[in-house]
Amino acid sequence: MTDQIALPFVWPAEEDERDFIVSEANSTAVRHLEHWSLWPVMATVLTGPRKSGRSLLGRIFAAKTGGRFVDNADAQDEEKLFHAWNAAQADHKPLLLAADLPSARWRIKLPDLRSRLLASPHVAIEEPDFPLMLGLVEKLLHVRGLAVRPEVVRYVASRIERSYVGIGRIVDALDEAALARRRPITMAVAREALATIGVTEDTYRLL
Repeated sequence: MTDQIALPFVWPAEEDERDFIVSEANSTAVRHLEHWSLWPVMATVLTGPRKSGRSLLGRIFAAKTGGRFVDNADAQDEEKLFHAWNAAQADHKPLLLAADLPSARWRIKLPDLRSRLLASPHVAIEEPDFPLMLGLVEKLLHVRGLAVRPEVVRYVASRIERSYVGIGRIVDALDEAALARRRPITMAVAREALATIGVTEDTYRLL
């Protein structure tokens, strides 16, 4: 069952933590960030698929803790990352580095940076489970001003691929279908939207 992120920090957040939906797919990452003061070093590498909410989670974390968040860290200047890692240890302010892959798979030329990153914990956001898919489809449709009945959300979520990209595709398709027909997203409209992304009535991926 999904719930909303509730990191037990006392600092005010610039991001609205209610925007980040928590399920088993990302709860390990959230709990790890909750307990940043127990990290063996003041740095962690966060990985997760594109569109998984890792950037939002990182921004929330930085705002809550007063630490620093670096997105797409594997593409950043190595000298700057090296100094950021050292500064985090000296200031005891956490550094969160987000990337597609764990640091062991980055192409790092600076030996001192590689050794420090390999000593840093790694935590991952996984592909979405069904409760998270339900929550994200509903949330993204709501952001676009589209009200959809729960049974319609469940219908489309059970038929699309289990990925954040798949969620984005069906939300785009539903939005376009509703705009073209100028009517609410009914079950019939949902079926048509699914057909536009190659999902037929016989497709049933998730329970």
